[in-house]
Amino acid sequence: MSEVKVKTGLAPISLTPTAVNQLKRIQEQQNIPADHGLRVGVKGGGCAGFSYILGFDVPKDNDEVHVINDFKVLMQKSHGIYLLGMEIDWVEGLNNRGFSFNNPNADDTCGCGTSFSA
Repeated sequence: MSEVKVKTGLAPISLTPTAVNQLKRIQEQQNIPADHGLRVGVKGGGCAGFSYILGFDVPKDNDEVHVINDFKVLMQKSHGIYLLGMEIDWVEGLNNRGFSFNNPNADDTCGCGTSFSA
């Protein structure tokens, strides 16, 4: 694999402090290696058309790499159109606990909060 360059400038997404705390906790609990980054993306499927991808992964040749709140964030360039301006948050409530995706590009979302249409 070729060397992956970190992009500088404005990050395409943001992570709230509560999301960062939860991601660090997951990283420590699951002993995620230092060479892994946080993969953020989309895939076809879900009840609204697209589902979000969120997990730790190694960089791939077609990734853009951004550093956001001390996290190496991996994104395929083609996913940017769906994710630009999105905020990832961590919520803990009576009815919902998990990562929340606040996406200004979503035309519609489903009740589960992890699926959207654009």
